[in-house]
Amino acid sequence: MSNDRLIYLPLGGAGEIGMNCYLYGYGPEGQERFIIVDLGVTFPNMDTTPGVDLIFPDISWIAERADRLDGIFITHAHEDHVGAVGHVWNRLRAPVHARPFTANIATRKMEEHGLDTSVLHIAKPWPETVQAGPFSVGFLPVSHSIPESSALVIDTPAGRIVHTGDFKIDTAPVVGEPFDHAQWSEVAKPGVRALVCDSTNVFSGHPGRSESTVGPEISKLVSSLDGMVVATTFASNVARVKTLAEAGISAGRSVCLLGRAMRRMVEASVQSGVLSEFPATISPEDAREVPRESLMLIATGSQGERRAASAQLSRGKHLGLKLNDGDTFLFSSKTIPGNERDVINIMNAFSEMGVDVVDDNEGRYHVSGHANRPDLEAMHEMMQPQFVVPMHGEHRHLREHVKLADSLGRTGVLAPNGTCVSLSGNEPKVVDYVETGRTYLDGAVQIGAMDGIVRDRIRMAVNGHMVVTLIIDEDDAPLGEPWVEVIGLPEKGRSNAALAEVVEADLAQLLQRMDDKTLLDDDKLDDALKRQARQSANDEIGRKPEVTVVVSRLS
Repeated sequence: MSNDRLIYLPLGGAGEIGMNCYLYGYGPEGQERFIIVDLGVTFPNMDTTPGVDLIFPDISWIAERADRLDGIFITHAHEDHVGAVGHVWNRLRAPVHARPFTANIATRKMEEHGLDTSVLHIAKPWPETVQAGPFSVGFLPVSHSIPESSALVIDTPAGRIVHTGDFKIDTAPVVGEPFDHAQWSEVAKPGVRALVCDSTNVFSGHPGRSESTVGPEISKLVSSLDGMVVATTFASNVARVKTLAEAGISAGRSVCLLGRAMRRMVEASVQSGVLSEFPATISPEDAREVPRESLMLIATGSQGERRAASAQLSRGKHLGLKLNDGDTFLFSSKTIPGNERDVINIMNAFSEMGVDVVDDNEGRYHVSGHANRPDLEAMHEMMQPQFVVPMHGEHRHLREHVKLADSLGRTGVLAPNGTCVSLSGNEPKVVDYVETGRTYLDGAVQIGAMDGIVRDRIRMAVNGHMVVTLIIDEDDAPLGEPWVEVIGLPEKGRSNAALAEVVEADLAQLLQRMDDKTLLDDDKLDDALKRQARQSANDEIGRKPEVTVVVSRLS
């Protein structure tokens, strides 16, 4: 009997939406060969990760086993699936496989980090396959909200796994390949041991709509409007960008793309052959000369991103373009949970300008790129898997998807990040738990989520900061009194005196009472000054700030 086992281990994307990173392993326990599916990012917010630029999975576990990693497979070019490639590849150093459009985006990311892009291999669609150690991997076309999305057909000595990636069942997606029921049914014929499946819209009970249904509604809206029209959507949703541009042209407007990501996605689509043509657009410089009623802008920033074009416009002006009273701003997108506040702030800023804001609360100008519950049921029925492993979703999505699988007579397994599941036997079995976490890109440096850096930043933001400086002379006595600088704190407190002066006076009295043993011990001195400074501040302003003590000893 073989001691080899087939395992599944998510490092990101299972228990959250974003930061996708999934491992598959095969071989004797402790000697498995691995492949990675997707290396994505998620985005920070000022409440929990202030100052952070990007967040990606902590890949330490697989990096320590990189000599057993046979390949990295990217299902599609959304940032939450490909965004970390440039940041972490040098710790993995395995071949990267992707279809042409995705490879175009991945190449740019690797070039930005000075990496050798010869390790990036362009894959052909199913039934072509790539051999990676004990795995044979095929890219099975699937419809989603970005071109050339693929599920992965992963054949192993223990059976076939179908990893859906992000998908919906759309037979008329405008751009990209339609969902091919016959091809998917052929894939299922040999038998599917495990369906590892997108869970994002498991709570949406209504049938999903095709991307092709959005175009007529957008065209009708744009043609009815006066003044300048601005629309935003996900830059990666090239089909929607094309639909918006065509609506503008049809309404007799010149169209201008605003935002580097928008232009980059369109360029990549044309270069990789995904788009054979795109409506003619004009530059922002030329757009400034076009009458407002004859202009349509398509801007990045549908999720309220502060530096994107939409947010810039909401703050007044971007590249010389400005919205006025009577203009219209269209959100042709869904707000991702967690981004609501930023989006609403932009909506209100436009409203204050007299701009009419049209969102998608009624579902007329946007359709999701993810499978709703009826599509998930159809996928289960097509694949007839022995096991269902929900992925790509928050914990509640994964749990509900397990319930759905069970209700359809299949075995579902709940496997959030760090859960190592054996798929080898007649039942999926949790065999281990791996420590998982997040890595922050903070400026030019990668830091661990548990390093305390961001935690300290939050504490300073919440509590304010105080710097206490003291000089000790050659005789180990204070040289003068300590002085205090306050940052992010009120200048005056309850006594109506300057806060810094009150704290300085209290610290001076503390030093007069302090014994020589404490004065000679840097740690004890530091601790005593901190405690007194925090207590004095609390008495004055009702808040205990973070305190940094700087002691200089003259030799």
